Amino acid sequence: MPSQRFLEVFTTTGNKKDAEMLAKMLVEMRLAACVQILGPIHSIYRWKGTVESSEEWLCIVKTREPLYEKLQKAITDMHSYEVPQILALSVSLGNPPYFSWLQDELSRE
Repeated sequence: MPSQRFLEVFTTTGNKKDAEMLAKMLVEMRLAACVQILGPIHSIYRWKGTVESSEEWLCIVKTREPLYEKLQKAITDMHSYEVPQILALSVSLGNPPYFSWLQDELSRE
């Protein structure tokens, strides 16, 4: 297990352009070492009493636990959704050199 707690944070956007802008902003702010963008994906969900269906883009953000609050605020501030999905999962195991790279990229001023 890494000594520094790393997270993968998941969020979705309504289009590829928004996903790319969000990813670039988070990496530039050093709140993310990397953001992977997958899509389009098809989401079915209930919103305000109605079952909805939409095409979305999934962003998987690599970060450290101490950065989560700033990351969540940055995503919320930029996001076009009224209630964006922001889910964080702890990373318990992984490639030590990858963890070192994450630590380096998320620590620079």
